[in-house]
Amino acid sequence: MTSITFLQYMVTIITVAFFLSFLRIIKGPTTGDRFIALDAATTITTALLVILGVIYQREWLIDVAIIYALLSFIAIIAISRYLEGGL
Repeated sequence: MTSITFLQYMVTIITVAFFLSFLRIIKGPTTGDRFIALDAATTITTALLVILGVIYQREWLIDVAIIYALLSFIAIIAISRYLEGGL
């Protein structure tokens, strides 16, 4: 098995994980569950962007993944503070 084949399998597994977390965002019984699923979905999306950047040898995808991760982190902090009533 080559490394590209392995990464293609990983893309499939990560895509399934993304859809499972998306289902949790939709069906989550509490706001906390939805929030944690959203955080997981952003992490999964970042990993997917990095893997696709490696597979297709596109450095800009990795740059986009880094920016996306930073924006996701800031958004998660802002949403957390809002839910706690700190904003």
